[in-house]
Order: sequence, then structure tokens, then C-alpha cells
Amino acid sequence: MKVVKELRSWMGPIGIGFIASVFISIFVFQPYKVEGHSMDPTLHDQERIYVSKLSHTFSKLPDYGDIVVIDSRVDRDRTFKDSIVEHPFFQLIAGNTNEEIFYVKRVIGKPGDILEFKNHKVYRNGEAIQEPYIKEAMEFESDKRWVVPDDHIFVMGDNRNNSNDSRNIGFIPLDHSMGIKKLP
Repeated sequence: MKVVKELRSWMGPIGIGFIASVFISIFVFQPYKVEGHSMDPTLHDQERIYVSKLSHTFSKLPDYGDIVVIDSRVDRDRTFKDSIVEHPFFQLIAGNTNEEIFYVKRVIGKPGDILEFKNHKVYRNGEAIQEPYIKEAMEFESDKRWVVPDDHIFVMGDNRNNSNDSRNIGFIPLDHSMGIKKLP
């Protein structure tokens, strides 16, 4: 009987700790794992990163050059239920991983920006942007002008020749930007 009583006395603190961890990972910060080589040389395959979720929580627009984790399912609306179901604890129980839907990318364009891809460079609003972080010159070129819509961002990987990004999946709604990784 004493053991059962002792276990019950621990249930409250364990429950509070669990609720606090879910709250923190939904609203404050969360770990993610980099999958693949699209962010080489800045981040590497299987590297673990922590992102601030405050930008997502408060719908803050990330800055140019910020590294963000995005939900690549841009053809659907995100709900609060998504944030609960995607929590690492629930993923562990369900045996799922969400790595295939979450991409780590760099913010290149914000609402209203006009992006062009020519001369193996990215042009934002008519000027070539300086990108010391990219792995190599970009092979991609296009005659198309991309105008970033309101409440969206345009993202690309640092390894431009090996990245599934906004050039393929489209503009990223702000609510699909899960968090920001600030680099030193």
C-alpha cells in the first residue's frame, strides 16, 4: 500500500512536467533533425538543431537569411491539432517521424519581393543578393519572375543544386514556418 501511495504522490509532478514540456515544444522551442544535404555547407545531414518557435507562435515574419524549419505541405492549412500530433512525444508513441515533411531552409524572399534567377544568382527586387553561405554556384535559371504573396515567404537550401525548396513546392505560408534557427 505504501508503494501505491508513493506512486500517486509522483503522478502530479510528472503530469505537470509533461504538460510543461508539450507547452514549451509547441510555443517556445523544439528540436529538429536536418535530413539530407540541402543545407550544406552550413548544416549537415543528421545534425540536430533547436529552433525558436516564438516566431511561429506570434506570426512574426522571419528576416532575410534566417534559417527556418518549414512544413512542406503548403497545399493544406495547418491547425493547432497539427502542433499537438507533431510533438516528439506523440510521434514516439505513434512510431512516426515527421522529418519527411519538415524541411530546413533559408529565407530568401518576403512578401512583395520580386525574385529572379539568372546568371547563376538570385536577384531580389532587381539586385543580386550576396550569399556567402551557399555551397556552389546555382545551376538553376528561369525567365519567370516570382512575386512573393502576402503572408508567405520564399525559401531555398544553401546547396542550391541539391535542394527541394520554394522553386519546387511554392511559396511558404507564414503559419508553415515552424521556427527560426539563429546562427552565431
